[in-house]
Order: sequence, then C-alpha cells, then structure tokens
Amino acid sequence: MEQTEKPKASAEKGLLEKIKLCLLKKPLPSPTERKKFDHDFAISTSFHGVHNIVHNQSKIRKLIWSVIVLGSVSLVVWQIYSRLVNYFTWPTTTSIEVQYVEKIEFPAVTFCNLNRFRTEAAAKFGVIFFLWNIVYKVVHLQEIRSNYSGFKDATDFLESHQNFSITEFVKKNGFYLNNRTLLECNFFGKPCGPQDFAHVFTEYGNCFTFNHGENIQAKEKVSVSGRGLSLLFNVNQGEFTDDPALGFVDAGIIFVIHSPKKVPQIDGLGLSSPVGMHARVTIRQVKTVHQEHPWGECNPNIKLQNFSTYSTSGCLKECKAQHIQEQCGCIPYLLPGNGIECDLQKFYNCVSPTLDLIELKGLCTMGTHNSSCPVSCEETEYPATISYSTFPSQNALKYLSKKLNQSQEYIRENLVNIEINYSDLNYKITQQQKAVSVSELLGKCSLVISQFLRHLLSGFFVLLYLSF
Repeated sequence: MEQTEKPKASAEKGLLEKIKLCLLKKPLPSPTERKKFDHDFAISTSFHGVHNIVHNQSKIRKLIWSVIVLGSVSLVVWQIYSRLVNYFTWPTTTSIEVQYVEKIEFPAVTFCNLNRFRTEAAAKFGVIFFLWNIVYKVVHLQEIRSNYSGFKDATDFLESHQNFSITEFVKKNGFYLNNRTLLECNFFGKPCGPQDFAHVFTEYGNCFTFNHGENIQAKEKVSVSGRGLSLLFNVNQGEFTDDPALGFVDAGIIFVIHSPKKVPQIDGLGLSSPVGMHARVTIRQVKTVHQEHPWGECNPNIKLQNFSTYSTSGCLKECKAQHIQEQCGCIPYLLPGNGIECDLQKFYNCVSPTLDLIELKGLCTMGTHNSSCPVSCEETEYPATISYSTFPSQNALKYLSKKLNQSQEYIRENLVNIEINYSDLNYKITQQQKAVSVSELLGKCSLVISQFLRHLLSGFFVLLYLSF
C-alpha cells in the first residue's frame, strides 16, 4: 500500500514542477505591451470619464477629468460610509394609523369602593388603618410615621396578633359586591350582575373586575358606538368607612379601564365618581408597538411567571416579590407568587425595610432596555374622557326612593351611576418602526458598492496609465 502511494505523490510533484518551469520560461509583458493593455482597458471600461482622460491630448483636460473621476470615487466612498453610520445610529420612525372596524373588543374595568373597610371591623381593630399603610407601601412607597397617635397601639397589636392574615381580613371585611351594592348592571343591552365580575386585591382592598380575561364577556365585542357598560352602585357609607386622618375623605367609586390581559393599576390611573353623580365615560382604544433594542427599549424575551401578558406594572410586582421572598421568606399581600403570606409582624420588621432597600439600591427599575422592567413591546390603552351630572334628578330621586325603600337623603349620599362606552368604532395604532432595515440597507448600497468596486479598479488603471 505504501509503495503504491509513493509513485503517485512523485508524479504530482513532477507535474507542479513542470508548470512552474513553464511559467518561469514565459517572458513577462514589456512596458509597451502593459501600456497597450491599460490603454485598451481604459477605452473599453464603462467607468464614465476614463475614456476622456485617455483620448484628450490636453494635459489640462486630463487633469480636469482625473479630478472628476477621483471625486466620484470619493463620493461613492462617502455615500457608503454615511449610510453605514446612519444605520448604526438605529434610527426609527413613528407611524400613526386609525383603523375603522365593525366590532371592537370592550376593555376590562376594575371598580373599588373609596371606603375600603366595614365600619364594624374598623371599630374592632382601631389600628387597622395605620397597619394598612404598612401593607400599602408594597405598591406605593411612603414613609411610615412613627409619630402616629396610635403608634403604641399598633405595636401592641402586632405583638398580640402575629398570625394575623391580611388577605383573610380584607376579603372578609372589605367591600363586597352583591345585589345590595350593585343595583343595576347592563352591558350592551344585556343584563349583567355580580357573577360577571372577578374579585381582585388592590391597594383599595377588595375590588371587582368586569370583562376579566377569564370571563365570557371578554370574547364579546361592541358593535355600536355610544353603548357599552352601565352600572348603578350603592357604596353604603353607613357600612363602609375609612380614616380621614390618612387622607381618605371622599365617598364614591374609583375605577380603572385597562386591557383584559393586564393587572389593574388603580394608583395614579384610577378615575373617581363621587356619590350623587352620574359619570359618563367615553373611551378610545390606542395600541402602541415599541421596537426591541437597539432601535427601541423593549425586550421581547422577558416572560412573567404569574401573568400571561407582560406589563411594566406586573414586572415590578414580580421583581419586588422576588427580593422580599429572598429576604423575608414570604410573599406579601398585593404581590404575586407562590409562598407563605407575610403576616403583619413581618410586614413591619422585614418587608418595609426591604422595600426601602429596593428603592435605595434601585433593584427594581423600569423604562430602558437594560432595566429590571423595560417597556412593553405591545400595549393597549384606553384614554378616557369623563363628564359628570347630578344624579338623580328630582323626579328620579322620588322614583328611586320608592323603588329601593330608602330616604331621598340616602339615595343622594350613596348611589353612584357610571356609564362607559366607545366614542367611535375605531382604534389608533402608534407603531415605532425601523427607519432602515438590513434588507433596505443592502438594497440601497448594492448599486453603490458595485460602482465603488468598478471605480476603484478603473481608477487604479487610470493612475497606472498616467504614470507612463
């Protein structure tokens, strides 16, 4: 086998040697021949201007055409450079489009009573409002006042009720929804009731969401503008109360309009309707699309564990819950996750200091692509316009007083009428788009690049020609 391979290698080596000798024996072209080759190329090239350099006898014209040719090459180089620089600044454009449709999905609406707790429970646990401030800090950072008049009572309460369940207390003694508190409900001409609402905990205690993602109404779409959801609430001020010393001095319903796939964010976004008023709310649907980094600030790879759809508010809650669980070994009320619920003692001794640490070190940030919670790649919002009128009128007051078997004063001080509907059957899409995509960049530069290569080669021969 080895004897067979050796003659084969020798034959190949001999062939290469013969080719090398043949090439060495072939004489190189003389300067005259090279000049002729260059001249022929300059005449036949498609590079505009080169043939003028060759044909013109005047040195001034040759110089002028040389400057023009070299200037065009420089221009091509500059064009390629400027396009590449522009692309790597990641420019974007924003398009706004209004889409008209025959049917449009109705949003979710979450309702809460401004008076959060039953009067009886608040009287029994007199420090509950101060303790609620500790709980409320989870979603709304604020200083817990040690000079509160009932501070000693609060600390005594914490020591004697170490296994006090905030969730159970709120669920049992917070606002409830039944035929006594929801007097009328109408959705697009069809009757609805408490069974069509989903319970949710917020900073206002027990709240209730209509058209929740799991409810059947979420699949229904409104087909006529000017009609939607109509509700009549009884806030029952005699049964529910709050502490005016902590700033809760209003009576009525607070509500927020949001996507059925998002968690309600009452604080900062809630709309209020006081008692004795008819609130008419007209909404529009606005969809916003953000580009991912580096064109925008969103990150499509982030997934939330406790929410099906990503949102900045949901991400912040999960971020806080994760840090608190690591530090305190429990999950606080109002934050998502699976684990032991933090009792009031842990809220005061561990959760509250941990929240201060999160804020101080910036452990849960939002906005930019490299923050803990960047902006959503897609989000749907419902800008609202709200108007009020006195409710009920004199004739309606007598009618409702007789119907509900309540005094006229009770009707004025407890009933809230809310209507929510679309102003038009359309939605607006605000979309952030890449100003230049990779395919567009290649498409724009392909011709320039091909010309550049041709010009570069032609320019070389021109300079070579002029050197003789």
